[in-house]
Amino acid sequence: MTSPTIVLVHGAFADSASFAPVTRLLLDRGFTVRVPAVPNRSLSGDAAVIRALVEQIDGPVLLVGHSYGGAVITVAGVAENVVGLVYVAGYALEEGESLAQLQGGFPDSDLAQNLVYAPYPVPGAEDGTDVSVVVESFPDVFAAGVDMSTAEVLAVSQRPLSAVAFGEPASVAAWRTKPGWGIVSAADHTINPDVERFGYERAGLRSVTELDAPHLVMHSHPAEVTEVITDAIAQLG
Repeated sequence: MTSPTIVLVHGAFADSASFAPVTRLLLDRGFTVRVPAVPNRSLSGDAAVIRALVEQIDGPVLLVGHSYGGAVITVAGVAENVVGLVYVAGYALEEGESLAQLQGGFPDSDLAQNLVYAPYPVPGAEDGTDVSVVVESFPDVFAAGVDMSTAEVLAVSQRPLSAVAFGEPASVAAWRTKPGWGIVSAADHTINPDVERFGYERAGLRSVTELDAPHLVMHSHPAEVTEVITDAIAQLG
């Protein structure tokens, strides 16, 4: 099989730069990589954006989703040319399940007490609600283990997630038809690590790697994340 294009899908409260260390390592190894901006407006809409991008790529695609990006690739991954899914501290939703439903089965993480809600305009409709992390809490809750100077920059450049995305059910679960791999961030304060473990086990992922890492594992452990991605490609080959 032709080596797939690797599409790195960021999550909530982050943007494409959250994958920067891993992107650099993959490019250095000669892989073709795309790191699109996710609107973070709705699960169905975000998945449609990623699927549209994927379907414009000539050849196979490996989707890699961090955090909320895991939910996005769960839906977008049904695109015909997607050959595999890699979940990085991510949500592996079941068809018909929302983020809120999956999280609701487990104790809250530290994130729940450190969220900020703000309105944003929706043309022709009532204002939407953006959700972000308290800036002062961001380094500990979202980026623990990341260099403080980097964490502070990320904290003030968050990409919020619309509140509607939390309650929207996944229309499909691509892991039912596509092979998957997962990374659990065992020191995660944003997602309860048991949420990650449960979703991965239910999805029957080919392998799960546990790292003593924070939620932003791509910054704290870029080599290990890159290895999981490249191992997945080797297995697909």
